[in-house]
Amino acid sequence: MALRRDRTPTEERQGTAPAVELRAVRRRYGRGEGAVEALRGVDLALPGGSFTAVMGPSGSGKSTFLQCAAGLDRPSSGEVLLGGEAITGLSEDRLTKLRRSRVGFVFQSFNLLPSLTVQQNVLLPQRLAGERQDRHRAQQLLAEVGLDRHGRRRPGQLSGGQQQRVAIARALITRPEVVFADEPTGALDTRSAHEVLGLLRRAVDALGATVVMVTHDPVAAAHADRVLFLADGLLAGELTRPDPQAVADRMVALTAAADRRPAPAPAPTPTATV
Repeated sequence: MALRRDRTPTEERQGTAPAVELRAVRRRYGRGEGAVEALRGVDLALPGGSFTAVMGPSGSGKSTFLQCAAGLDRPSSGEVLLGGEAITGLSEDRLTKLRRSRVGFVFQSFNLLPSLTVQQNVLLPQRLAGERQDRHRAQQLLAEVGLDRHGRRRPGQLSGGQQQRVAIARALITRPEVVFADEPTGALDTRSAHEVLGLLRRAVDALGATVVMVTHDPVAAAHADRVLFLADGLLAGELTRPDPQAVADRMVALTAAADRRPAPAPAPTPTATV
């Protein structure tokens, strides 16, 4: 029961528009001498149907980048576009609706609701968006991640790797334009991490999804088509067709450079509703 390749809303409306675009994006927290500029003018475009990993030393701005790109936080200046549509100036209500229907999320901590079954968790984004709950698609996605016989179980009955696979199915249920993954393998053992990364890779190659993943792991990053490196809130280079050693070498150099500079204060975590 294989899923056909999804045609994303971006492809239907825009054709060649980047799935995600940041234009001169800055994010500043606080005021005066204690202010922290987490992003300092980031420009980039991520094409649809691609897998991009984002890496950088601690305090480089990678988490803030993901939050701004995903509409979880607002830039202090600049513009974020999703499928060619500017989202920076949207009201909180419209931004929440956009996230629920056009963006998928995979978190390190899984974020499954323990009181719901596996299938109900997968269907939750459609329920929150007020859409018809497509149980057939949910079952197809569970089959795609190897859990088609687990739909009636609760998350607590699954291993960590299985829970993250459920989270990937949930992220794909609305046919999102972009899936943002924040350290999706950070809480997993090596084998489970490999399985989860393979699923994200297959979501891109077989289903036409666009995946943007923040990670600290060079092995995880090597599953991507492209690795972007951030340092001090700025793009500090990229690798295409990366291998783990090349990614690790680049991170060693960036971390050494960061260690020679004073560490910025951590940016606060936004509290937007997903």
